[in-house]
This record gives sequence, structure tokens and C-alpha cells, in this order.
Amino acid sequence: MSWQSVEAAEYKSFAGIRFVKIEAGCFLMGKDTDLKESSPVESPQHRVCIEKPFYLGETEITQKQWETVMGNNPSKSKALYKPVEKVSWNDTQEFIKRLNTQEGGNTLRLPSEAEWEYSARAGSTSLYSFGDKPKNLIDYSWFGDEGYGGASHEVAQKKPNPWGLYDMHGNVWEWVQDWYDPNYYHNSPEKSPIGPESGQYRVYRGGSWVGKAVNLRSSIRYSGLPVSRTNDVGFRLLKEIQ
Repeated sequence: MSWQSVEAAEYKSFAGIRFVKIEAGCFLMGKDTDLKESSPVESPQHRVCIEKPFYLGETEITQKQWETVMGNNPSKSKALYKPVEKVSWNDTQEFIKRLNTQEGGNTLRLPSEAEWEYSARAGSTSLYSFGDKPKNLIDYSWFGDEGYGGASHEVAQKKPNPWGLYDMHGNVWEWVQDWYDPNYYHNSPEKSPIGPESGQYRVYRGGSWVGKAVNLRSSIRYSGLPVSRTNDVGFRLLKEIQ
């Protein structure tokens, strides 16, 4: 499978959620510079190939979409088109289970960490999908409100990345499917890695409205207990292509 800079080929809606088709391809995952603020858990940079195309949510799951499926809204900063937050990884699994049942299938899930970073990078090899300059983040993301006095923002208000995905940097962190292992990159398989078989923490990616610019890089990795709920963590969905 060749290196490629794929463009979003098509958009589709499933269960009222708009998805972008992401084509298969290979990329370099993990730490991409000697930036002093980067973490050892981002190393080593390694080649990963995503073997199958998939659909990824154009935006983070909104509070309206959550309410439609779950009948409640746990978010601290409430607005229908803001991302749902204060949802644990376990909560996302219940949402996905109910939505799959409604749809009569089993194709909706969280993206793997590799699928997430592949989509976030969107063919780039820079710190962010748009380049290396933090000053340009303002055009693409909500960030920098350090401390918890602020709030998330409505989705899709900033520019999308080159593949048509909004808020991959900032707004709310996004739970992904994988268990967390700080040393996983040392042993990660090249083809469609899905993370460790077990663990104590789950991975979330992308940075949030709370974070500094350096913590919104495409390679940044964080983790939390699967039961933890905070007002700067949400998620987006992946739909498998059968």
C-alpha cells in the first residue's frame, strides 16, 4: 500500500450523523519532531497502514444526537449543537450499542487510535493537519482557555482539516477504542493496529478548549479511566464499510 495524501471522497449520513469517507493508506504515526514539550509516549514514530476505508464522523457527537439516542444530556455546558461531554468511555459504548440496535447492524464504533491519528493528520506530516505554526490554530480549533472557567463550542464553527473533518484539534478530547499503554508504539504492528488487549485506562485524543496549543498536536496521546467523566472529553463515531 502506497503513501498517499487522500482527499475526502464522499459524505453520507447514517442515523442523522454526517460521515466523511476516509480511504485506506499509510502514514507515520507518533512523535514527528524533537519538540521539547512532546511526551515519550508518542515515540517512536512508526509506519502504520490502515488497510480498509471507513467513514468517520464529520464532527464530534453533538448533545442533540446524544439526546435522541439516550434520552438525557449529561453535558455541563448545554447546547444542542455543542459536543456532548461528561461522558465516560463506558457511556460511549452504551450509546453505540443502542445506535447499532436502532440501525439494525454492528458497524458503528469508536475509531482506533491509529484510525483517529490517520484521519487527524489528513495526509500531513506536520505538527497539525494545516502545518507547524500554532498561531494558525485559531482558524481550526477552540483551545487555550486554561482552567475550567470556559466551555466547549458548537461543532463545525472553525475550518475543517484537509479531509473535511471538523474539530480534530480542540473543542473536546475524543475517546478512541484502544486501551492505553505508554510503550505500545515500541511493539505496534504496522497493519491496522488496534492497541493492547487489556489495560486500566482508555485513550483519548485531539486536545480540547482547555488546552495549550502544544497539546492539540496530531500525535498527542492522553488517557483516562473508562468510568471518568469530565467536561472537556467527548467522542466521534466511525462506521465500518462492509
